[in-house]
Amino acid sequence: MVHGYAASQGFFYRNFDALASRFRVVAIDQLGWGGSSRPDFTCKSTEETEDWFIDSFEEWRKAKNISKFILLGHSFGGYIASKYALKHPERVQHLVLVGSAGFSSETERITKFLSTWKGSILNQIWESNFTPQTIIRGLGPWGPDLVARYTSARFIQYSTGELLTESESKLLTDYVYHTLAAKASGELCLKYIFSFGAFAKSPLLHSASEWKVPTTFIYGFNDWMNYEGAQEARKHMKVPCEIIRVPQSGHFVFIENPSGFHSAVFYACRRFLSPDPDSESLPEGLTSA
Repeated sequence: MVHGYAASQGFFYRNFDALASRFRVVAIDQLGWGGSSRPDFTCKSTEETEDWFIDSFEEWRKAKNISKFILLGHSFGGYIASKYALKHPERVQHLVLVGSAGFSSETERITKFLSTWKGSILNQIWESNFTPQTIIRGLGPWGPDLVARYTSARFIQYSTGELLTESESKLLTDYVYHTLAAKASGELCLKYIFSFGAFAKSPLLHSASEWKVPTTFIYGFNDWMNYEGAQEARKHMKVPCEIIRVPQSGHFVFIENPSGFHSAVFYACRRFLSPDPDSESLPEGLTSA
């Protein structure tokens, strides 16, 4: 399990018990995130930045002596998981992409906005590699309060699914603050991987025809990541591919509707790993796109 941008493995805390009832589950902190080491970030290009994450993950895999596995990535983690599977397809049994980044290209609306003075200023801020974590560090003792406001709004006030308890909210806030306030490292990948608006500079859509690993996309019904990019990619893939939408959830489907998320993951793995995939029916409540 590979986390997204400004996150770490602890974001999957609602999923470990359920998934571990059927699998050996390994969740990682990517290099420069969470509890992993935070070396100075010296990359200067998209390719070099991708290799920073892909190659460190591959070295970790070798050290753990894991030969083949199901690889699940969320958001930015889905982008990295996809790039890893393209480079090392022999290692990945099945790819599960949850609200994955990288399947949409820059829209005409964004292009027009960037030509305005407001868009130009925001784009300059983006290209300067000013990250959300910079704000949190700069706020000093007020940083935890800002993170608390974020977790409260993101997972309580505006959540469409299963709300956090007060205890969960406090623990998640504390966890998120300490992972974000630590030394800047992996977060500095932002401007090399994405252009303003979170559109990939090297869109995965362009690599769809090279896909060698069966893939399942999972999206929350209210995910701001558009599943239509995955639909377009599927048209060019030469491997089995399915797109599943989970109700009562947004971008953090595994937090907001964990039971629906678990059903989607179990279904995907049964379908693509069993000798008779067509015998598996989509669980109630889930939608195939």
